[in-house]
Amino acid sequence: VYQWSELSYDISGDGTDPEMRIGSSSWVWKRSGLSVGAQRYPHGVTVHGRSSVTIDLNRSCSSYDALVGVDDMTLRLGKVYFSVYADGVRLWRSPLVEGGDPAVPVHVNLTGRSTVRLVVEPRSALDYLMPVDWAESRFTCG
Repeated sequence: VYQWSELSYDISGDGTDPEMRIGSSSWVWKRSGLSVGAQRYPHGVTVHGRSSVTIDLNRSCSSYDALVGVDDMTLRLGKVYFSVYADGVRLWRSPLVEGGDPAVPVHVNLTGRSTVRLVVEPRSALDYLMPVDWAESRFTCG
């Protein structure tokens, strides 16, 4: 199991484990101890309300799992949609997630896939920079 918050960037990795593409990814904040819907999570990644992060799996992986939501530091503000793409195909999209909502579980089958893109889309221009979380974000690989 590879936690997203512990992945290397492609410029410092060796191409054998999952790695983030630095050149085609938005800002990320790898965190321990984040909170969504008044629930604390030990690890995850915070991004902005408009973001896209590409991860090369570099090995056979079976699934991606996370709990997604608007970070509690927004004081219940923010409205976004989360999506998971693999090899250019959207495999999962959340309903509209609002600040204060409980985290939404994500489970995506990655069998036979090589690249994952994790995307957040804001509902309005006011939501572009809201901190949103991919809590407990992890890839299960062989």
